[in-house]
Amino acid sequence: MITCTALRWGAPGQPLTPAVDFTLEKGSLTGIIGANGTGKSSLLKVIAGLQKPLAGKVTIDVPRRGGLSFLPQQQNLDRQFPISLQELVAAGFWGSKQTPQQRTECLNAVLEDWCLSGLEHRPLMALSGGELQRALLARMSLAESPILLLDEPHAALDEDGQALCWKHIHAWHDAGRTVVVVCHDLGSVRQHTQQVVQIKSSGCVFGSSKELIRPQPHMQVA
Repeated sequence: MITCTALRWGAPGQPLTPAVDFTLEKGSLTGIIGANGTGKSSLLKVIAGLQKPLAGKVTIDVPRRGGLSFLPQQQNLDRQFPISLQELVAAGFWGSKQTPQQRTECLNAVLEDWCLSGLEHRPLMALSGGELQRALLARMSLAESPILLLDEPHAALDEDGQALCWKHIHAWHDAGRTVVVVCHDLGSVRQHTQQVVQIKSSGCVFGSSKELIRPQPHMQVA
């Protein structure tokens, strides 16, 4: 469970919203939506403990160490860093107690699962945006954390990649994990999540995805 109490965040002295309160139950699948600049990614970082709130607090019912995994936006990665795709994905084993053989088998399965087989030894700078995004998501597949925070997992993915992304998000959710997704595609959020936190300058609205996101003519309705 994730509980935000009287929470305010943003640049020092410039809170993005009034104090907000909401609770995300254990095993829930939640979308975070809002216009550009409203603080969606910042909220996710505050929940992850990567950014300090301006006021209030975040309480999570898992240990901070190993209990939570965070998917950053790929623009925050240094693509010049000298590691291969395989090494990037394998970082998801952090804290795992698997044997080396188990890790090798699991890594190979995850690479195939995310359509990355054959790209194992490519450096980050040689990857397309979609390949890098799938590698970051594959790293999340190896994480054993009960809470997964995903900042724009759709980024740079084509239609097939987006379908693959949501397939895995649902699998993680079905396994009992608490999943929080920042996403600009309101149609996908409405279709795939249970509930949303909608951030506005006047505050946050928390409720059912299908009630808070009205279908548009181009939007697929589930």
